[in-house]
Amino acid sequence: KKKKKNASLEQKFAPLAKTPHRRGGNAPDWYAVSETEAAMGATLRDGDGKLSLTTRIMIAMVAGLVLGVILNAIGSEFVNTHIVGGLFGMVGRMFVNALQMLVVPLVFFSLICGVAGIGDIRILGRVGGKSFGLYIATTATAIGVAILIALVVGPGNGFVMEGIDTSGVTGKEAPSVWDTFAAIVPRNPVAAFSGGEMLQIIFYTIVLGIAVLMLGERSKPFVEACEYMNELMMKVVQIVMAFAPYGVFCLIAKTFTEQGIGLFIPVMAYVGVLVGALLLHLFVTLMLFLKLLSGLDPFTFMKKIRPAQIFAFSTASSNATIPVTLRCVTERMGVNNSVASFTVPFGATINMDGTAIMQGVATVFLANVYGIDLGLGGYITVIAMAVLASIGTAGVPGVGLVMLTMVLGQVGLPIEGIALILGVDRLMDMIRTAVNITGDAVVSTIVAKTEGQVDMAVYLDPNAGVLTGDDLHIDEAAEHILADAAHKPAE
Repeated sequence: KKKKKNASLEQKFAPLAKTPHRRGGNAPDWYAVSETEAAMGATLRDGDGKLSLTTRIMIAMVAGLVLGVILNAIGSEFVNTHIVGGLFGMVGRMFVNALQMLVVPLVFFSLICGVAGIGDIRILGRVGGKSFGLYIATTATAIGVAILIALVVGPGNGFVMEGIDTSGVTGKEAPSVWDTFAAIVPRNPVAAFSGGEMLQIIFYTIVLGIAVLMLGERSKPFVEACEYMNELMMKVVQIVMAFAPYGVFCLIAKTFTEQGIGLFIPVMAYVGVLVGALLLHLFVTLMLFLKLLSGLDPFTFMKKIRPAQIFAFSTASSNATIPVTLRCVTERMGVNNSVASFTVPFGATINMDGTAIMQGVATVFLANVYGIDLGLGGYITVIAMAVLASIGTAGVPGVGLVMLTMVLGQVGLPIEGIALILGVDRLMDMIRTAVNITGDAVVSTIVAKTEGQVDMAVYLDPNAGVLTGDDLHIDEAAEHILADAAHKPAE
């Protein structure tokens, strides 16, 4: 009888996971989000003929790239100091900070709603097991293919080290498997939230969500409050995204002004192999995973994930892109929030396909530079270390180099060799972050499809949710209702 009662309570909470702007919500007209507002579009224009937000961001990205290359060629000290390092740097940091401020509250409230609305705790365990297995599989496949391509092409053969400073590069010791998994449980949840420790936040939130279900009917007000807060955070995401073209322009312009094209010349073979391996994984390997395991059309998927890829490329941070990835997966592809709220932040932490590819190519490149034959055992070690290092590593800019020091230390390659690729790593980081978040979305979609949690009407609709950035209006009726409620005297 107790088991039947608990199952009944779980089913009662399931409808609460359906938010007003998603399918099946029941909210007043003034509170609901319109279809146009609900998500980012992949089409060039919306129904009113305005440029979609995605198109405007792409234009800003190209304009920033062109301006950055021009400013780098000019080399004006005043411009580089006050315009690039000053204005562009300030706007870019503000934009990235705005994205990062959304991550923790959005993950928390969305995951609470997902756990409460999933209807069966066993399904949560099944979703977790599937997503973990797929993330490990895609990462291992990524680095395996990357090593194979690098071995065939042979970047680094005949490389001349003369005149290159390799001092000042320090390594990081690889954690044990036991330490890695033990660190998932937070000693202090408040510290985990303030530090943005994503795996710890996910673990604590899931445990809290299970406890919510155990309390039964008494948890209903809490779940409804979390549902409202989730809606609220999605609105904040919409506000931040409206300023995305300006933030992306400044980030791209600053990066290309500071980096320039000249840094690529000495390591052109490394860059060419790395970019080729990344694109192969993005357009072939991941799409094969998607088609074979879900049966969904890869071309539709690539169109709908484009906004998240642009954000990831601009910020070089999987964590900062979580709000955009989550919105693309749920609103553009129709994945139910009960699945996406777990798989997207989980993937941003443990799924490092692009970073694993970099480690594979960089290892072969440095082995060739130093004339060291790693052999089959060495490359198997590289694959294992890359997969292990990806678990629990923060999805922030530059983390790939930290992970690379662990890998190189395990196979006996000189860690100071990282200095050879340090100059081009920022631009490479931008590309591999776009690959990383694409892997997150692929796994989320596959898991949801196998659980019957994909709304195919949304997935097949090419115009499902087009955001222009001009939809930041406040309904006058809602203003009056809220004003009356705020000024109502306490009884």
